[in-house]
Amino acid sequence: MGCWINLLLKNKKKMLEHFNLKEFDSPDSSGSGEFMDKDFLKMLDTARDIAGIPFKINSGYRTILHNATIGGVENSSHLIGKAADISCIESRQRFVILAALIAAGFTRIGIGKTFIHCDNDESKDQRVQWLY
Repeated sequence: MGCWINLLLKNKKKMLEHFNLKEFDSPDSSGSGEFMDKDFLKMLDTARDIAGIPFKINSGYRTILHNATIGGVENSSHLIGKAADISCIESRQRFVILAALIAAGFTRIGIGKTFIHCDNDESKDQRVQWLY
């Protein structure tokens, strides 16, 4: 029986080609990347595949405490595992990541000086982009 459990856990981790769930952990909760929404992760993995460049995740899942500590909004999509912030400091890299996110189907994208936020939170306005 333990063999089947190990196989299931191994297959769950292989769901993503380009990411490890630990990359999405809230800094105050080891293993919390497991709370990321699976549809979100598939979309992000597709975007990474389209981009052809690595995505460094600055922020994925957030606990309520961590979100409050960093000044995140109260209804942050990070709290439900449907958002990520991708490190980005160069204009060419920014263009490639943005184009890939849009091609993968993301319609909620925020652009900061050093990162790009993307989410697929259906409870919020769709087809929006904003600046931080």
